[in-house]
Amino acid sequence: MKLSHSLALTLPFVSSWAVAADLSVKFELPQLQVAEYHKPYVAIWIEKGDGAIASNLALLYDVKKKDNAGEKWVKDLRTWWRKAGRDLTLPIDGVSGATRAAGSHSMKFAGATDKLPAGDYKLVVEAAREAGGRELVRVPFTLPAKGKLAASASGKEELGAVAIAIQ
Repeated sequence: MKLSHSLALTLPFVSSWAVAADLSVKFELPQLQVAEYHKPYVAIWIEKGDGAIASNLALLYDVKKKDNAGEKWVKDLRTWWRKAGRDLTLPIDGVSGATRAAGSHSMKFAGATDKLPAGDYKLVVEAAREAGGRELVRVPFTLPAKGKLAASASGKEELGAVAIAIQ
């Protein structure tokens, strides 16, 4: 009897996941031919039409560095830092994660756009690398998405292709 009761409590949550829109982000971190290569720190967020942050999606940095020393360099993600970072306590539960090596990466955010009102938005990806550069790529999109939405943009140095898909 206890098992059937706990299943009944779980089913509404499972069905709500089924109707939630999934936002997928693909981004490339190019392998740069430099003397001293460091993995870039990356911030991914959704920006409203007026430039304010609607939702923080990911913050990729050296979360395992001794004595939280990796947090010191998060400020190099200047745009994200000025808009949201300085007001947050790191690490951010469900947002912070380890930085990534060069290559193509995909991240999926279930229900990331569900609570956003209709309007124009931008997916923003910012990358900054120690002893390197900083780059920002914005991918515009509109909600509600009619069916599947796909959009992309490309960086020039610290970021390669950046693509968004909403299903």
